[in-house]
Amino acid sequence: MGKSKSNYGIRAFINDVHLWLGLVSGIIIFLVCLSGTILTFEKEIENWFKEELIIVPAGSKKSLSNLVDDPTIQSKGQLTSITIPSDETIPYSLSIKEDPKQRRGSTYELNPYTSEILAPQKTAIDDFMFSMFKMHRWLLMDIKWGRPIVGIATIIFLILSITGIVLWFPKKVKWKTVKAGFKIKTNANWKRINHDLHNTLGFYSCLLILIMGITGLCWSFEGYRDGLSSLMGAKVFGNRGAQPELDLGNLHTENVIGLEEAVQLANKTLDYRGTLTVSLPNDKNPVYSFRKIADDSWSTVAQDQLQIHTSGEIVHKEIYADKPLNVKIASAIRPIHTGEIYGTFSKWLYFLACLVGTSLPVTGTIIYINKLKKKSKRRRSLATA
Repeated sequence: MGKSKSNYGIRAFINDVHLWLGLVSGIIIFLVCLSGTILTFEKEIENWFKEELIIVPAGSKKSLSNLVDDPTIQSKGQLTSITIPSDETIPYSLSIKEDPKQRRGSTYELNPYTSEILAPQKTAIDDFMFSMFKMHRWLLMDIKWGRPIVGIATIIFLILSITGIVLWFPKKVKWKTVKAGFKIKTNANWKRINHDLHNTLGFYSCLLILIMGITGLCWSFEGYRDGLSSLMGAKVFGNRGAQPELDLGNLHTENVIGLEEAVQLANKTLDYRGTLTVSLPNDKNPVYSFRKIADDSWSTVAQDQLQIHTSGEIVHKEIYADKPLNVKIASAIRPIHTGEIYGTFSKWLYFLACLVGTSLPVTGTIIYINKLKKKSKRRRSLATA
């Protein structure tokens, strides 16, 4: 009687890991990817359902000082910042704290020619999008439980992506066999088309799925975020929107400049066409804080920063292009995760990749069911032979 040889090798093990992890986590991955797909164009979808403030340039713009002192604006609450676009047909954005306890202000749109103001609008789509956000981050559960569950599912998805790439390569790597993995055989039967949708689309979207997974874990596990910060040598989410510590002791505080002068000085210092945001000074911090991004910038995070004391002296200047690469990456984790990093172009890429990610648990489960049916049919054939 001959010895039976086991054919169970490393590839079979990887296949089993891919299969069973996929089956266990499939529904969670489906929900997280589905909500992520919708959230990719969150702002655009919300704006479709809201009234638009039409700007028709006519005459001269109201001075910033007049806008700040406008009783209608002051009645809304504390004005904390103004965003001034370079495009004359786009309204100003005002951030107003309607309540002192409010962490971030509500955003109002303003026509700089007429002082017409458009308050934030609440629509049903806002509630829907917030539900998608909670689904994506916590599966609509309590944060204490939902966040780590999503984090674990994300880790599993990363393992599935890596094992999927390994399995994408045929046992014998030749161009003829590898080439088949780059296309979907649309003239085949539905089972083959489903297999190709899983195999080929998974391959094309794998890199972006890995990026989304690696960055997404920063929201699930604080320890992971700290570890990634140490590895990169720069704090993830670090100093985003934070003001540098400034020594204001030696400034000539007898001179005081207004908002108009501060904006002119900022545009002269950051001498290019772009969108300028100014955070207004207050009693605790007598500094105009500016952020500016060039209109022709490929990246949505390439903002230069400038701080100007109310005396007119520039006390801090930070040019994005001069930052080390690790600092740029660490501070851009959020737009890297959401796809906003390169604007609409990268959003579409992320949308498609996330849509594929949503389909993978479905096509993978169908492949598994088809294999079970095939094995069952083979057993019945052997039993009747």
